[in-house]
Amino acid sequence: MENLKNKVAVITGGNSGIGYATAKQLKEEGATVIITGRRKDAIEKAALELGAHAIVADQSRILDIENLASKVKQDFGQVDILFINAGITGQTAIEDATEVLFDSIFNINFKGAYFTLSKFIPILKEGASVVFLSSNTASMSYASTSIYSSSKTALNAVMKIAALELAPRKIRVNSVSPGPTETEIMKKVGLNEEEVTALMSAIVDKIPLKQMGTAEDVAKMVSYLSSDKATFITGADFIMDGGMVLA
Repeated sequence: MENLKNKVAVITGGNSGIGYATAKQLKEEGATVIITGRRKDAIEKAALELGAHAIVADQSRILDIENLASKVKQDFGQVDILFINAGITGQTAIEDATEVLFDSIFNINFKGAYFTLSKFIPILKEGASVVFLSSNTASMSYASTSIYSSSKTALNAVMKIAALELAPRKIRVNSVSPGPTETEIMKKVGLNEEEVTALMSAIVDKIPLKQMGTAEDVAKMVSYLSSDKATFITGADFIMDGGMVLA
């Protein structure tokens, strides 16, 4: 079904995981898809596989974001769908926190995401959809996640205010907050298959639905929020974690 035919979609951090799965989903539904990322080879390889367009841009650099918006405007005109997905994670006890870790997480997850929205607002079409990738940790409290969780909580605050500011142009702004997804777990460095299985089992044990989420689950939600089926939804955060926040 081509629910998104003739729509132009931009996805930051689109060469792997949730970004890649969402690019695939939107492309299948007829959208013209532009993916961004920091590494030229990775982003171009992914674009080739997806039948998407690649633009190299580092979300932690404001100049890159400005150039990205300018390039998209020049090559594609206005944007119907903006999925601000690029992000990193990191854990530390508050006592052991370093400025380097704090800045690296906030520069991408918050400042970068904030200015991506800011610089794209002028080229968003009336009735466009903006979706932030947040996290269920914005609604939970775990030791050692203070910096990461704060970056996502801040993002959710911006999402709601942006929804108000952009409502006169019928632009809808929402966020999707997944729990642990299989893509993230498989990328854990230095774990063998047995250790990955044990880790997944421990995580699944904390999820009421007793299953992991997938990148495709999130992709379908972003697609829904970007379609005409969701024209009355704005300022909402969709937690997708199998009930983890309830436990």
